[in-house]
Amino acid sequence: MFLYLYDIKTNSSNYNRVKRRFYYGLRNSDLGTLPVRTKSVILIPDDMEHRADAFFLRFKGDIELYKAKIEYIKPVFSN
Repeated sequence: MFLYLYDIKTNSSNYNRVKRRFYYGLRNSDLGTLPVRTKSVILIPDDMEHRADAFFLRFKGDIELYKAKIEYIKPVFSN
């Protein structure tokens, strides 16, 4: 599994436009239906890595992105 950590980093005049485009694209992609997704973190299965990379590449320069390969994740508590 891959853990993607992202944050919108653009100038103030473009922030709302980038944010709207980013979350609209995320919601309409298959990444938006993943069970573990928060405001700035998405847990991606191995087979979706290339799709996630392609999605985030569209926003290069407007977002700050970190990707980590993880082998195990344990929920501490959940609703």
